[in-house]
Formats: sequence, structure tokens, C-alpha cells
Amino acid sequence: MAAPQSLLPRIDLPARAAMSIDVEDWFQVQNLAGSIPRDTWESRDRRVVINTDRMLDMMAEAGARSTCFVLGWVAERHPDLVRRIAAAGHEVASHGYGHELIYEIGPDRFREDIRRAKGILEGITGTPVLGYRAPNFSITDWALDVLAEEGHSYDSSSFPVVAHDRYGRLTNAPSGRCAYQPRPGLDEVCVSSLRLMGRDIPWGGGAWFRLFPYPVFQWGVQRILSQGRPFVFYIHPWEIDAGQPRVRCARRSHELRHYTNLAACGPRWQRLLRSRTWCTIGELLGQGRRIG
Repeated sequence: MAAPQSLLPRIDLPARAAMSIDVEDWFQVQNLAGSIPRDTWESRDRRVVINTDRMLDMMAEAGARSTCFVLGWVAERHPDLVRRIAAAGHEVASHGYGHELIYEIGPDRFREDIRRAKGILEGITGTPVLGYRAPNFSITDWALDVLAEEGHSYDSSSFPVVAHDRYGRLTNAPSGRCAYQPRPGLDEVCVSSLRLMGRDIPWGGGAWFRLFPYPVFQWGVQRILSQGRPFVFYIHPWEIDAGQPRVRCARRSHELRHYTNLAACGPRWQRLLRSRTWCTIGELLGQGRRIG
């Protein structure tokens, strides 16, 4: 049972920049789901290893640390990649196993999905997996209970922004808070948004990062940090891969979201990495203070 908004403990986080990577392959993206059947995944050109290794090299050069939300399907087939992520000092967290929208699969399949992913990742790294991020931010209230019951200590799936056709929504979230505790023992860390003209605009990555001119995006980052709030960013390995196979999407809007400015994204992200010091989400939470 969700607590009323006024009773949810808030978490005061430092104004630091936290990097996160959702480690999945290009053919697993929801924008392409209508064109790429799930039963063809095994036969697709896998590019997640080479792209993630590129990102590890860029983060090493910039001295950046990241939380890597690794898809269980990927980890199961590429355990050495997960070991390299952990060995480089990054936080290994869960992106679930099959990259299915939470509100479409229901509680029982969701529990099975996250339990399977957690077991795979912990078996590879030998360390507890504490964090979780839902595919396409499709978080729901009931999923928080399952996450807490299955041993996760934080979720970073809430993206409280203007309407999106796939994002989930959590009720009773404290207005304007970047982090809070929706369930005992489970913290919620929101991906960053920027309030402009009375609306919360996505400012934490994705197609928005590829769409806005870089100086404009950096202006927004600095504005968030200057307000004493943390900045939580996310990106995918396929976003720095302009050479990935092209697929005609069922909806033109999905095609634009996926392919816009892929060629520019790698250099742009490298520039972002060099612009400030980046920590993991786990480190950010460790420096937080619970209030209320």
C-alpha cells in the first residue's frame, strides 16, 4: 500500500552529476518492437559488446563512473562484458531480463523477470545487485512492492515529465523531489527534468540529448545543479552507433526517436563526460540524507 505523499520520506541528495547506461542492444529497443519480433533476437547482429566497450574506454579517459543497468538477456550471453564493467569500477545494476513493459506483463511475470536478471548478474559479479531501472521507464506502483520484496534497495525508473506514450507513472510522489522513499527499504531516484514554462521537460538523456544543441543542453544541466539538485543522466550503447542496421518503424515518431543524430551522439557524450565529475547512482544515494 502506497503511503500518502506527505508521509513519504524524502531524500536530500547532493548537487552532483550521476551517469547511468541502460545496457541493451539495438534490436531490443521498444521503438523498434513493432518491426523486430522477439523470436528473431538470437539471429540479429549483436553490437552491444563493442559499443559498451567503447563507452567504457571513453569513461576511463574522462575519469567518469557510471551505474550500468544491464539487461539480463545481454548478461547471460556476454558475461565477460559484465565483468569488465565491474572491474572498471562501475556499478552493475539490473534492467530486468527481457526488456518488456512492466504494465503489460503483470506482477507474476515481472517478479520472474527481475529475479532471473538479478540472479544472473550476481552470479557473474559475485556482489549484490541493488539498483533497478524499468524498460522504457514503465514503472508502476505495484512494481515497487515486488522490487523491495526481491531485494532491490533502489529504483531509478521514474521520469516525471510531460506526457509520453510508454512511460509509467508513480502516484504520491513528492512534488519537485529528485529522490524519495516510496516503500520501506526502497529508494526512488528520478531521472532529471527541467521545469520550463510550467512544464517538466525531459533533460536526462535519450532523444532529447541528441536533439537539443549541445550548449543548450549544458545550460540546462548547469541550471539543475545550480538549484542544488542532482543531475541524473542516462544513455544506451546503441545511441553512439550510427552504423547499426536500419529498420522501418511502424510509427514515424518512433523512427525519429531512435535514429535522430546518432552520428553526433558519441562525440557529444564524450564532451559531456569531460565537462564535469560523474558518480554512480549508488554513490549519489550514499551521500543523501533522509528527511521528512
